[in-house]
Amino acid sequence: MLDAGRHPKIRILAYSEVEGLKGRDGNFEIKIRRKARYVKEDVCNACGMCVTKCPGRALDAFDMGLRKRTAIYLYFSQGIPAVMTIDPEHCIYFTKGRCRTCEKVCDKGAIDFEMKARVETYPVNAVILATGLDILDPSHLTHYGYGKLKNVITGLQYERLINATGPTGGHLERPSDGKLAKKVAYVQCVGSRDLNNCAYCSSVCCMYSIKDAMLAREHDPESDSYIFHTDLRNVGKWFQKYEKRAREEYGVNFIRGRVAQIEEDEECNPIVWYEDTRLQEVKALKVEMVVLATAATPAKGARGLARLLGVRTDPYGFIQTKPDEPADTSRPGIFACGFCKGPCDIPEAVSQASAAAERVAAFISQTAGV
Repeated sequence: MLDAGRHPKIRILAYSEVEGLKGRDGNFEIKIRRKARYVKEDVCNACGMCVTKCPGRALDAFDMGLRKRTAIYLYFSQGIPAVMTIDPEHCIYFTKGRCRTCEKVCDKGAIDFEMKARVETYPVNAVILATGLDILDPSHLTHYGYGKLKNVITGLQYERLINATGPTGGHLERPSDGKLAKKVAYVQCVGSRDLNNCAYCSSVCCMYSIKDAMLAREHDPESDSYIFHTDLRNVGKWFQKYEKRAREEYGVNFIRGRVAQIEEDEECNPIVWYEDTRLQEVKALKVEMVVLATAATPAKGARGLARLLGVRTDPYGFIQTKPDEPADTSRPGIFACGFCKGPCDIPEAVSQASAAAERVAAFISQTAGV
């Protein structure tokens, strides 16, 4: 990210949205709305003084709502460009007409409450879509208890808890009481391979759940992990070896069976009811935390962006590409890579990005007559 931010031929238009695309045959004009962040990007050095003094509070989206941030904030610590943003919905000046503390403490004069959104247009020869993914909100899958049982969380929330920069400093603390969770269940296919939600396999869930279970043991040698699955789809290079390592070196327990219900006892310990499909028995397992491997979906707004750019999507909302040229969309000059065109893991996304870059180079050469 630092290399991209410093590259003389790369311009990052952060905090911006595509509003339109005109043209054809490699002669496009793209319209971009630069949203007002109320902080001057070329002045702010992300010193953090404004953050320490800001009295406004909001749930931190990057930390999956597990803690609060200030109304002026850095989205995440390694973000490029490293520049603050003011959230007008929670800023006391925008909501009540008073405060402006950040402006007073900013020695650089980077705060600009009069900043307005602006629309800019750029001539481009090609477009690559790499809009990524979102995760399914499992609240409507009531048998899992997400949103009602405090110690039932999603995989992304787990990632933030186990991360050193997260809300608990990397300790796997239960949301209900802050105690370390030593017995954790990981439930696969929450919304995935489900005709009522996401009929496809989300591809990455098996491997990240195995990784998460191994991380729990590394953080706490006394922890126990249980992965509930229909089957394991670990199809990448050395993935099977990774699973075997989890079983033999980390003591991860793999249980073949779909979870039917999650309840809790008086101490907020989740009780997982499931059918053991090997033994054909209904069983219950009491744990201290449950992690849901929720379905991965196209990024919010991906369908709208596809309509805006004039490219087709598949029935699930992923960008549709050609079978013979898997980086090419239905519109010449627009390409796609990564999760926006279907579930994939990081190595596959990197490979697809290289393919898209190659296709762009070939397309520009052809349209420019080189």
